[in-house]
Amino acid sequence: MVESKETIDQNESKLNGAKSLPPIVDRFYGPLYQFAVRLTKSESDAADLVQETFFTLIQHLPQIRDLSRIKCWLFTTLRRNFLMEVRHRAKHREVEFLPDVHGLQIEEPSHWSTLDALTVRRALLQVDESYRTTLELFYVKNFSYREIGKALEIPIGTVMSRLSRGKAQLKSILLRYIYGDC
Repeated sequence: MVESKETIDQNESKLNGAKSLPPIVDRFYGPLYQFAVRLTKSESDAADLVQETFFTLIQHLPQIRDLSRIKCWLFTTLRRNFLMEVRHRAKHREVEFLPDVHGLQIEEPSHWSTLDALTVRRALLQVDESYRTTLELFYVKNFSYREIGKALEIPIGTVMSRLSRGKAQLKSILLRYIYGDC
């Protein structure tokens, strides 16, 4: 549906006087949704994207001075949100974990649930220092492999190796705690 210039001007003038959300949503939901569907190629993702855009608008509405530019602001915000989501998904690919396929043994979870934070901390202190530091940076400080590598001045491959060996050492120490050898 193509609107006449007069209709568009009337709708824009209604927006200029109001700083409330309903007239803005009424006016722009349809066009934003259509744009989002073209970007995402998914109706549900498009609906989420439009909702996120209006949520951002709610957060910034008091700061917006010129409502005649709200259309541009909304479309730009929607596009930025879409691009951020695309970048996030590219960095954090979803992979289905299948224990049978990945060859991991499934352990009895009841043993692990009996551990408390103090026991885990004591066990962590028994891990070799180079492994312990890497484990703490990764699990406690939430550093990425790259950040750990920079902090410790070691290659990412070494970070991965130390994490793997540190986890194995920690697991072995915790199993001794569980079975009463410590």
